[in-house]
Amino acid sequence: MTRVALFASGAGSNAQKIIEHFKNHGQVTVALIVCNKPQAGVLQIAETHTIPTLLIEKEQFFRGNAYVDELKEQQIDFIVLAGFLWKIPVALIRAYPQHIINIHPALLPNYGGKGMYGRFVHEAVIEHKETESGISIHYVDELYDHGKIIFQSKCEVKPDDTPDTLAQRIHALEHKHFAAEIEKLLVL
Repeated sequence: MTRVALFASGAGSNAQKIIEHFKNHGQVTVALIVCNKPQAGVLQIAETHTIPTLLIEKEQFFRGNAYVDELKEQQIDFIVLAGFLWKIPVALIRAYPQHIINIHPALLPNYGGKGMYGRFVHEAVIEHKETESGISIHYVDELYDHGKIIFQSKCEVKPDDTPDTLAQRIHALEHKHFAAEIEKLLVL
């Protein structure tokens, strides 16, 4: 059984879809929710599904051991960033080489990097009059939104789009593809 930790900072809609996808899976289980915000909705989702949580603190994450000991104690095999807004420290990347993935709400390498998340991405895509956007699932390395791309899916950017209307289509792509792509990576 591959034990997955989901890292999330917000409401947790992607985490919810992933948890549901692997609920009775024979080879993959969501074993831990890691969160950096005590009031995040993802913690309620974890409680509803009786999944253990780890609330992390910035100082220990970046200047301590990046919670590697706690993840190893929980026998975590693979890490999925599902709306997690902190950069991943090198210590964690070294402990889980090519075993940490992220989803980004744009077609990388465009519109990635520090500060490019959520609404900021959609605003930039619209401001630059792009005709398409989408999602990118990629391995995590030492740079923001930089690791090898695993999967991309596109959608149209309409002339009358707002960041909110574009976000709805991007969320639909995330919910449709993220769990399925995780399964392709983890199930032989």
